[in-house]
Amino acid sequence: MTQDPSALREEGNSLFKSGDVQGALSCYTKALKLSDNDSENAVLFRNRSACYLKLEEYSKAEADATKALDTDQGDIKARFRRAQALHKLGRLDQAFLDAQKCAQLEPKNKAFQELLRQLSVQIQQKAVQLSSTDSRVQQMFKLLLDTSAQESDRLKAAQNLVVLSREDAGAEQIFRNDGVKLLQNLLDSRQEDIVLSALRTLVGLCTGHQSRTMAIVNELGMDRLCGVMGSGASAVSLAACHLLQVMFEALTEGMKKDFRGKDEAILPEPSRELRSMLRHLIDMLPASSVSGPGRDSAINLLVKQVPRKSQKNPDNSLTLWVIDNGIKKILEVSGTVPEITDGPTLTDNTPMNCAVLLNKLYDDLKSDKERENFNKLCEEYVQHHFEGSGLENKLRAIQTVSVLLQGPSDVGNRTLEMSGIMEAVISLCASENITHQQVAVETLIHAAGKAKRASFITANGVALLKDLYKKSENEQIRVRALVGLCKLGSAGGTDFSMKQFAEGSTLKLAKQCRKWLCNDSLPQTSRRWAIEGLAYLTFDADVKEDLVGDKNALQAMFQLAKSEDKTVLFAIGSTLVNCTNSYEVEKPDPQLVELAKYAKQHVPEEHPKDAKSFVEKRLVKLLEAGVVSALVCMVKQESPALTETCRECIARVFLALVERQEDRGTVVAQGGGKALLPLVSDSTDVGKIKAAQALAKITITSNPEIAFPGERVYEVVRPLVSLLALECSLLQNFEALMALTNLAGISDRLRQKIIKEKAVPKIEGYMFEEHDLVRAAATECMCNLVLSPEVQKLYLATDSDRLKLLVLYCGEDDERLRKAAAGTLAVLTGEMPEVCARIPDVTSHWLEILQALLLSESQDLRHRGVVITLNMMQADRSLAEKLMESEALEILSVLAKTADANQASVIKASQHCLDLAMEYGLIRNNEGGANESSAP
Repeated sequence: MTQDPSALREEGNSLFKSGDVQGALSCYTKALKLSDNDSENAVLFRNRSACYLKLEEYSKAEADATKALDTDQGDIKARFRRAQALHKLGRLDQAFLDAQKCAQLEPKNKAFQELLRQLSVQIQQKAVQLSSTDSRVQQMFKLLLDTSAQESDRLKAAQNLVVLSREDAGAEQIFRNDGVKLLQNLLDSRQEDIVLSALRTLVGLCTGHQSRTMAIVNELGMDRLCGVMGSGASAVSLAACHLLQVMFEALTEGMKKDFRGKDEAILPEPSRELRSMLRHLIDMLPASSVSGPGRDSAINLLVKQVPRKSQKNPDNSLTLWVIDNGIKKILEVSGTVPEITDGPTLTDNTPMNCAVLLNKLYDDLKSDKERENFNKLCEEYVQHHFEGSGLENKLRAIQTVSVLLQGPSDVGNRTLEMSGIMEAVISLCASENITHQQVAVETLIHAAGKAKRASFITANGVALLKDLYKKSENEQIRVRALVGLCKLGSAGGTDFSMKQFAEGSTLKLAKQCRKWLCNDSLPQTSRRWAIEGLAYLTFDADVKEDLVGDKNALQAMFQLAKSEDKTVLFAIGSTLVNCTNSYEVEKPDPQLVELAKYAKQHVPEEHPKDAKSFVEKRLVKLLEAGVVSALVCMVKQESPALTETCRECIARVFLALVERQEDRGTVVAQGGGKALLPLVSDSTDVGKIKAAQALAKITITSNPEIAFPGERVYEVVRPLVSLLALECSLLQNFEALMALTNLAGISDRLRQKIIKEKAVPKIEGYMFEEHDLVRAAATECMCNLVLSPEVQKLYLATDSDRLKLLVLYCGEDDERLRKAAAGTLAVLTGEMPEVCARIPDVTSHWLEILQALLLSESQDLRHRGVVITLNMMQADRSLAEKLMESEALEILSVLAKTADANQASVIKASQHCLDLAMEYGLIRNNEGGANESSAP
């Protein structure tokens, strides 16, 4: 590799001219690292700025152009590129100044004049809009400040303010006209609708704007914002939570991306404000003045904002800071038993939310030392309360262990193994106090989740659970005991030969779970535990069949999926994964199975009702029962309980539901396509792939513009491109290529989106794949992408074999591949005549390949061959001469005389070729009407 900056710059220039913008960008970046010459660097920055403009990375384009101008203020190219970048970033005034200077230096340059004209028009439009917006903002302010105005008018004004805040001009006018103080007064009012409108207006002001967000946080103060979020009204709490989420994003994203856009202010790093916001959220957790929904919102924000979004980021200091400053407060909420201990107000979702937060914090730790510190803090907290005086302290300790078992289970198991804890749990299961029993039985159930615990409890706790299930007069205790039995009974998973209980016991447990699930008179929490039981029991295929055949049970489960109880989401997701068999099943090697049998080792067995025919029938029944609408509601839930693992379950079920082509329309019609989009960005790695594959299947067989209307269709591209990876299966690669082919054929804007996602090199890679179907699918995709001028230019590069590959593929035996390659070549030769001249140079067999296309039995191939021939003849007379000297003349003459009306396009193009040859004087008509060469 060359180490010469000048050579790298020249190489970058060549790549840029040929259309390889990424390659050029890489060359300029390498050259900048090697060069120490200021004038050389200025040229490199200027050139790299052009690359960023092409890639639509306008902030980076502006930065590089500025660096070039810092060295040479007279660099007109750099100034023009900065003007273009500023224009795209919406900073019109600054763009105008640069464009004006360019036009002054070169008054006759049409590009400078055109940009100046565009900017003048847009600045005038913006001024008119600002003037109009200003009057509307003033009108809204006047109404809101008028205490004598009717409440309905004030409410309407507040709602109009929300709409205005979503526009750039409106948000700016509200902020400049001291709107934050007005909104502060509205927040302090007691009217829920007014407070909601104020919060939504603040969302508009803060979205994507770092400087405004910092000013608003400092002016309103976190005490006020947390106070609003901690209020009793659930809708207000959620709206305040959304506002704080937007504020966090505006501060952190602006800091990470160096992306300013409409936000022109350059600010210090807002880490102080972020930590202050987090401290207020932590302080909210144990506060008695905070409502249950407000506490859940605070936990939700901590879940979203504290742990790293990617393990590639080495900085987990925020997590360590929250553990040091807040873990005891999180554990205090976790250990609260509302019925018997004084403490903060909780919702049914709070313990699960705490478990998710603790698990996220623990998973974000990088070293054994950090994990040991986390374990130590939890053990100290549990031990302090367990050894304290009074039963209340022991119950708090056990409830904390229960939450830890649901979250970071390794930590939960360690606390469970502490001296006296397990014995106290078993003892409290026999308590006459219902609350004591409930806490103990739930802890026992969560402990049974691990194999080593399950074996201990099978030996020591099954009799106790059976006794509670049979003899307790309290339904809430019975249903929990039943779940414990279900959990232990499913320890063998899907292995038909590994059943813990006697034949028929599992079905009896499942029948009771379905009975409780359908009992509307039971509390929702008890019905939720019934689904927990089914989540374990549905490992058994007999239970799956019974559940899917019970319409009332399915409807009851789907209603719970749409309810306020978020803790039920994972249980429903797991149950549906089991019923649809969408979990991973590794098929053992038959030879290894025989060896295992010979060695008398255990061999897993599949239940007969887990066969494909049974699974398909279950899928049909679930679709008829309305499973899609339930899944759509689950995806929309804003709760820590909707974990990445839970999202993976939903993605797995969606993939199973779209497996059959005839079911995809139903899934799309009920909102499944839209629901899949958030799953491809927020799930486990496996879940993202499953969701992307489901999107691919829908895109292949449905009209993408109907399945994903409006701008949503552009969101489908990135997940499809993500399937073009080595870690994905060949089937996933193939389906992604098919889906991208469909999208690339719709519009140039979609083709540009595919190109921008850097899909072209990946697609080219699959054109070399050994598997015939994958290779043909990649070539078909390229056939549609080559309609884009940017892709066409790649085939002009003389240092690649792209064109040679296409010509050779036109001569392959695989008809599907030949059609795709010939179609691509037909487009290229039609759009770029210079490609035609290169075809004879890439392979000496080009004429044979072209003649084989003309002689093909496939009408599609014949048509493509004639079009390529016509394009080559139109591009260059010498090429036409070579073609007419070959057997192509005779073939074209025969094709032109064909009487078959179905081949009209082939006949017309063939005759066009012959007419052109006559114009060139290469052939002449003899008296009998036949064509013959005029060559000597």
